[in-house]
Amino acid sequence: MTGADFCELTSALKYDFFTGVPDSTLGTALKVLESDLRYLYVPAVREDNAVGMAVGAYLGGKNPVVLMQNSGLGLCLNALTSLVSLYKIPLLLVIGWRGADEFDAPEHILMGSASPALLTAVGIPFWIPARDDVTSSLSVASLRSRSENSPVALLIRERVID
Repeated sequence: MTGADFCELTSALKYDFFTGVPDSTLGTALKVLESDLRYLYVPAVREDNAVGMAVGAYLGGKNPVVLMQNSGLGLCLNALTSLVSLYKIPLLLVIGWRGADEFDAPEHILMGSASPALLTAVGIPFWIPARDDVTSSLSVASLRSRSENSPVALLIRERVID
């Protein structure tokens, strides 16, 4: 799936506020969000700031998406648990999954292997879509997030969104 396709799909699912921290795995989608005025994208300097902006956008009537690399997942766990989950904010997390395979840079390996366990530990359901399964995974995740008023996540491997 291309970055443009991903942005169109999220928009078709009624997501209308995007925030996040730059990530190479999600780079093509972020380039579209930054350059296409059809999308409301507010860049963040830290992942916990992005979560805070997304909550504010939700309280203001928007349907938010937060994009980040999985290294930032650890940084925003407190905001996700003590704010998003506690107050039942339906938030879509799109997480670039560095270190998913052992053929990544050494600094990504530990967090890569821990990311699914971290999401499970804090009760955030997640999907790991293949390139040809992003549409289905995103649709199911979106439905669950909205029906349960809860955060959900997509762990995106490299080259799933090009």
